[in-house]
Amino acid sequence: MTQQTTARPLPTAADTQHMAQLLAGFQQSQALYAFGELGLANALLAGPLPVTTLAAATGTDPDALTRLLRFLSVLDVVSYGDDEVFALTPLGATLADGPGSVRSLARFWTDTHYLPFSDLVSTVRTGVPAFRTHTGQTFGAWLDDHPEHMASLIGAMSDVALSIKVDLLQGYALPPGRIVADIGGADGTILAHLLGPGTERRGIVMDVPSAVAPATRRLTELGLSGRVVAVGGDFFEAVPAADVYLLSTVLHDWDDDQCATLLANIARAAAPRAHLVVVEAVLPDTDASHPAKYNDLTMLGVGTGRERSGQEYGRLFTAAGFTLVRQIPGPSYNPFSILEARLAR
Repeated sequence: MTQQTTARPLPTAADTQHMAQLLAGFQQSQALYAFGELGLANALLAGPLPVTTLAAATGTDPDALTRLLRFLSVLDVVSYGDDEVFALTPLGATLADGPGSVRSLARFWTDTHYLPFSDLVSTVRTGVPAFRTHTGQTFGAWLDDHPEHMASLIGAMSDVALSIKVDLLQGYALPPGRIVADIGGADGTILAHLLGPGTERRGIVMDVPSAVAPATRRLTELGLSGRVVAVGGDFFEAVPAADVYLLSTVLHDWDDDQCATLLANIARAAAPRAHLVVVEAVLPDTDASHPAKYNDLTMLGVGTGRERSGQEYGRLFTAAGFTLVRQIPGPSYNPFSILEARLAR
C-alpha cells in the first residue's frame, strides 16, 4: 500500500504581503480608535474639510493627522484627492455619534480588550482566558473594580443593539404573552424596539444593579417608563416571572454549566408554555466565513463564554426543558440569528 503525501503549501509573494497586512491589524484597530476618540468622524459629518481646518477643529497636529487619514483612506474610512481635503465615507460615519455608530464599542474594546489579547498565546496553551492572565481577575470581577468602564460597556451594547440587532429584528414579532422579560437587557433598547407603541404588553429589563439607572433613563427617553421597569439582580440566582423571555447576546457570555443554570432559573420562573427568544451570532457548521467566528475568538480571550452552533443551542434548551421551535437567520451581512424555543410544560 502506497502512502500518499500532501504537498507543502507554498506561499506566493502576494500571500506574504497579505499576511504582513494582517499582522498589522494592531495598527488598524488603534488608528480606527483614534479616529473616533479624537472626534474626527464627528467633525467631518457636516462635509469635507482641508486637513488644516480639521486639525484646528480637533486639536491635532496637521502633519500627524494627514498621515493618519491617508492610512484610513486605505480602509475606506475617509476619501481625499490631490488637495488633501478629506471626506467621511459611510463606513467612517460609524465612528461618529448618531445612527449606526460603534464609537462606544471602539472605546470599550480598546480600553478593556486590547492589551489583554497580547496574552492569547497563553490562552491557547492553557485554556485560561487572556484577560485573566493579563489582569489577574475575571472580566466581571475586573469590571466591578473599574466601574468607570460601565458607561462605555452599556454604550457599546446599545451601539450593537441599534445598528445590528434592530436591523435583524425589523418585522419580527415576539411570541404571544403579556409580560416580556429582557434578561441581561442592558439599557432596554432591544426590548423597547420589540414592544413598540400601541400595545398593552409590559416589560421587565433585568441586568446588574449598576445598569438600572441608565436603563431607567433610556426607557424614560423612549416614553416607556410606564410600561417597562428596570430591575437589578443576579440572573444566576433568580429571574422575574414572565410569559416571554428575551436573551439578547447573553448566553454566549457563559460556559455550558452557567447557561444551564440561567435557563433552569427561567424555566422555574416562567409561566406554563412560556416562550424563549434568543438572539446570538450562530456558528455555521462549515468553514464558511462568518462574523460569529470573530466573536468566538473574542470570547476565548476575555471570558468563559463561547459562540455556538444551532445544534449546540438546541441541546442547551432541551436540557432546561425547552424545545427549539425555529431558527431565523439574519441577512448575509448580519451576524445574528433569532432562535425561538418553548417551555415543554
